[in-house]
Amino acid sequence: MSLDEFLSAAEAVEREGVATIASADSFEAIDAARNELLSRRSGRLTELMRQLPSIPEEERRRAGAAINRVKETLSAALDARRQEVGSRAPAAPALDLSMPARERWHGARHPVTLVIDEITAIFGELGFTVATGPEAELEWYNFGALNFPPDHPAMDMHDTLYLEGAGDGALLRTHTSPVQVRTLQTYDPPIRILAPGNVYRRDFFDASHAPMFAQIEGMAVDEGVSFVDLKATLTHFANRFFGEVPTRFRPSYFPFTEPSAEMDVACRICGGSGCASCKGTGWMEILGSGMMHPSVLEAAGLDSERYTGWAFGMGPARIAMLRYRIPDIRLLYDTDVRFLEQFAS
Repeated sequence: MSLDEFLSAAEAVEREGVATIASADSFEAIDAARNELLSRRSGRLTELMRQLPSIPEEERRRAGAAINRVKETLSAALDARRQEVGSRAPAAPALDLSMPARERWHGARHPVTLVIDEITAIFGELGFTVATGPEAELEWYNFGALNFPPDHPAMDMHDTLYLEGAGDGALLRTHTSPVQVRTLQTYDPPIRILAPGNVYRRDFFDASHAPMFAQIEGMAVDEGVSFVDLKATLTHFANRFFGEVPTRFRPSYFPFTEPSAEMDVACRICGGSGCASCKGTGWMEILGSGMMHPSVLEAAGLDSERYTGWAFGMGPARIAMLRYRIPDIRLLYDTDVRFLEQFAS
């Protein structure tokens, strides 16, 4: 192709392209014109550029300049046309004040927090105060001071989360019982405390268990404290919290209490007929309890011949399941606001 033929073809692309762009009356038509003229694969200007090698070498500079001029002209025409079409576009619709407003989200306390607050208030009426302690504990406070034998299954790595690099015996506490020991080391009886907080165990995440969960433990230590006091206090708590509900105490075993007992209430999810949450028994265990073992008192520096005490521990999440008839503990941890806001206050 000669230079004159090339320049004539470039002028034709420019002339026809400008006319095509001017007739485009929508953004879609403008985009189609851009593809027809400037597409890198099949645009008319791209096809013309492929003819450059056929131009004599000494005349290619003029041919390239013509291509650049046509490209600039077409690009400017496309931009100008897009602005023209945009200026004619209909205005956005006015705000429709008759439409319902978007619901505002409000922060609220979690169902487990509500239960903890209520339990604390009930025991506060009985003279119990709140005590706290570290969640990263030492093995002695978590097990040794609580009369756990060295070969107890709970001390196995499969049950306890030990902390690497934090020193020998460092772990995430498996219960809030270490708070009891630390309190006994700090204050003289009479003592009545509640110890709420998070605890950690290598449990499977199923309908009634979670690897991290809240726990509340209570303790009363004084001269002459008996199992009668324990049972009367916990029965009072159950009646205050659940209303008039059937309860029962079952013999059990804990290394740090003797005698020991589990306390159950009638399952409020199934009404006692049996379900997955109560494992078909019709009863829901809410806490473990018992008279404090003399070894625990002595480990904390108290005279077990002079002082006696009782203790209990419960999971507020399980209590919340009973209170709100929640069939699966995992619902409490799924962070589904649609579910949680049903119980928020």
